[in-house]
Amino acid sequence: MEFKVFLTIFFTVFLAELGDKTQLATVLFASEQNVSKWMVFLAASAALVVSAGLGVLVGDTLSHYIDEKVLNYIAGALFIVIGLFTLYKA
Repeated sequence: MEFKVFLTIFFTVFLAELGDKTQLATVLFASEQNVSKWMVFLAASAALVVSAGLGVLVGDTLSHYIDEKVLNYIAGALFIVIGLFTLYKA
């Protein structure tokens, strides 16, 4: 069961990150000739780990005060607002 949860989270986050600003920024850093590709990989990986850790901590903390279903609605609404804002700015 744990492996199924792992794969679900992995593929969801992986697909969400494809073509994301984070990946594009990493591509730009890696394209510089005088920058170590390993340094770009390690720094980008560390940033994603810290960001994910922050998400886990905030999600866990919020779950103690707000019902999971309400959190899902809030997250969905925020995704819609961000999408509309992105379309508006484009």
